[in-house]
Amino acid sequence: MEEQLIETWQIHNRIQIYVIRALSAEQLAAVVGKGKSVAQQFAHVHNVRLMWLKASAPKLLDQVSKLDTAGELSAESLITAFEASGEAIETVVREALAAGTKVKGFKPSTPAFVGYFISHESYHLGKVDMTLRQCGCPMDDKTHYGIWEWGSR
Repeated sequence: MEEQLIETWQIHNRIQIYVIRALSAEQLAAVVGKGKSVAQQFAHVHNVRLMWLKASAPKLLDQVSKLDTAGELSAESLITAFEASGEAIETVVREALAAGTKVKGFKPSTPAFVGYFISHESYHLGKVDMTLRQCGCPMDDKTHYGIWEWGSR
C-alpha cells in the first residue's frame, strides 16, 4: 500500500508537469483582472510545497528554491521547480511511512498529507483551466483530457 501511495503522488506530480509543458508562453501569462497569472498559480502551488517542507523536513529545502511570483516564470523554471519539490515531498512521505509516523506538523495521517496536496493542487489546476477559458486561450483538448489519463502518466 505504501508504494501505491507514492505512485499516486508521482502520477499527480507528472500530470502537473504535463499541463505546464503543454501551455504556451501566452497561456502562462494569462490573467483575469487583478488575479494571479497561470504561471503565478503554478508558482503558488510549488511554494506551498516548500512551506510544508519548511515545517516538516527543513533539511530538504536545500534541494529546492522558492519561485518569485513577481518575477518572470517560464515553463522551464516551473517544470524544474515541480520536479524538485515533487521529489522532496515524495521523500517526506517515504520517510514518514518508513518510520510509521505522521508527517511532522501535519495532524492527520501520512496518506491524508498526500491527499491534502492533491486536493490543493487540483483546486489550482481548476483555477488555471478557468483562467485560460476566461482569457480566450483554453487548454487544447489533448491536454484537457490528458489530465485524466492516470494510467499513462
